[in-house]
Amino acid sequence: MSRIAATFDALQRDGRQALIPYITVGDPYADATPEIMAALAEGGADVIELGVPFSDPMADGPVIQQAGERALARGVGLPQVFAAVRAFRERNQRTPVVLMGYANPVERYDGRHGDGAFIRDAAAAGVDGVLIVDYPPEECEDFAARLKAAGLDLIFLLAPTSTDERMRLVGRLASGYVYYVSLKGVTGAGHLDTAAVAAMLPRIRAHVQTPVGVGFGIRDAATARAVAEVADAVVIGSRLVQLLAEQPREAVAAAARDFIAGIRAALDA
Repeated sequence: MSRIAATFDALQRDGRQALIPYITVGDPYADATPEIMAALAEGGADVIELGVPFSDPMADGPVIQQAGERALARGVGLPQVFAAVRAFRERNQRTPVVLMGYANPVERYDGRHGDGAFIRDAAAAGVDGVLIVDYPPEECEDFAARLKAAGLDLIFLLAPTSTDERMRLVGRLASGYVYYVSLKGVTGAGHLDTAAVAAMLPRIRAHVQTPVGVGFGIRDAATARAVAEVADAVVIGSRLVQLLAEQPREAVAAAARDFIAGIRAALDA
């Protein structure tokens, strides 16, 4: 059983929902990511999503786009992402880590280091799952099999526009969890309609056996708790990334821990 599956099983036994914060590696400070990850785990994060910086992130709104630009300007790429995960694993062997990003950095890494290098090095660093936004499930049979062979989960996005056929395909290939994008837009955009989310999740669960997390538009404890009433996991990214960007270096980890602790307390109330 993967670390992600074991985490969700334990939460389900306890009647709790997973809290999944997202941060961009190398932002807001190039050396701070392992420290922030440790603080997130201390604050109550069940899984940590790490954004891999990329110059053209089609699914991300301004906050995460700017975080990626800042990280790229500091020279942060997949080697630094793997180094951050390795450093975190020296402190924490329990909390699952998921890399979220785009195809270009993955394929460029394999082009430089050899076919399969991304999967090999991700597994060696201590990564547990991968979400590649622009890898459609129709083209992921081989990638999913190679990840599974390395002990990694492949996580897919579903959206309000997803068809039943797409949900069935995702349900066949996905492991770990499925990430439901609650809005027709980019990260951090719009107003979250929790009633629409509640109406959509039974459709997804008819085709998907893995836990379903919900993200995009969750900015505070109240919306997180509302989503947790119907979902297996709550994903929060833009608001956290924005908060961290406002902190001085010496305060950034504490700010991450305190913010996530507040969300965790709301979910458990």
